[in-house]
Amino acid sequence: MREVVRLVLHLPFDHHDLADRVGRALDVYLRAVGTGPELFSEYDLGDEPAPLREDSWERIRAELSPPLGARFLDDLKDEDSYPYVKRGFERTVELSSGDKGISGYGFFYWARLPWRTRIRLRDTVSMVSFSWPTEYLEEHGPRRMSELAIELASLLPFSSGHAGLAFYSPSTFCASLEGIQAEAFRYPGLDVTHGSTSLGARVDGVHWLNFLGPPVLGEVGGAVGLRTRLRSPETTVREMDAERAVVSLGQWPEAGDLAQGHELPAYRELARVLEPWLYECASRYSFDGASHEETLRWWRRFLG
Repeated sequence: MREVVRLVLHLPFDHHDLADRVGRALDVYLRAVGTGPELFSEYDLGDEPAPLREDSWERIRAELSPPLGARFLDDLKDEDSYPYVKRGFERTVELSSGDKGISGYGFFYWARLPWRTRIRLRDTVSMVSFSWPTEYLEEHGPRRMSELAIELASLLPFSSGHAGLAFYSPSTFCASLEGIQAEAFRYPGLDVTHGSTSLGARVDGVHWLNFLGPPVLGEVGGAVGLRTRLRSPETTVREMDAERAVVSLGQWPEAGDLAQGHELPAYRELARVLEPWLYECASRYSFDGASHEETLRWWRRFLG
């Protein structure tokens, strides 16, 4: 496990609507960071990790291509839809450096199951994430880092998303405090989750860059409404289009340090504004290596 800068975007659409856009976003990411084996050595299409070789990219691109045939699982025979239902998603693509020397670079895409009716899956969203080692931030600076994150986000129809400092391990996709409890509670600006596919229209916490789209942005009064409620001199609100905006909490992403009194007041201010819309996965389960009470305390760390 290591520290990274991670961008996570929650997308309330099916793979059919996302395929071309996610493919373009991956191209932008790879042009910025490269594709060498020191960056990515494994890929996973939902079965098990495999070594990433030159001929692997054809399989990856095929997985990211628009689906052929029937769009909805409801329209397939049971035996044809069963493999998708069994694994719980339509498409997934993960690029990582594996367990041998974590580079900090990573890409993950998870597309929800495309049901015609979504009564039992109404909160499910697709999700994509990109990560960079903190060395990339230090080398290129926060302006380039934020520009790249915003460029990637602008390519995708997100309902919400975020970018900032995070703990990262390619060996686990679930939220975990295993072995990092002291650090997680001391440094509130370091995320321990990997995003959520079940948050619906809610917002997954407060981070350095906070991407807000419909419906939450409209419910808080749009970019204009946010500007009137956020008074921290470190905070800026930037409109991306008519329905989406990004709230930046300072020039650099910060970890904070509660032991030294660095409580990240700009983060706390935004958390209070967004509190009615914040997602709490702690209400459903506990993080690995933590009790339910500890999980809830971490989730509400900016609201205490």
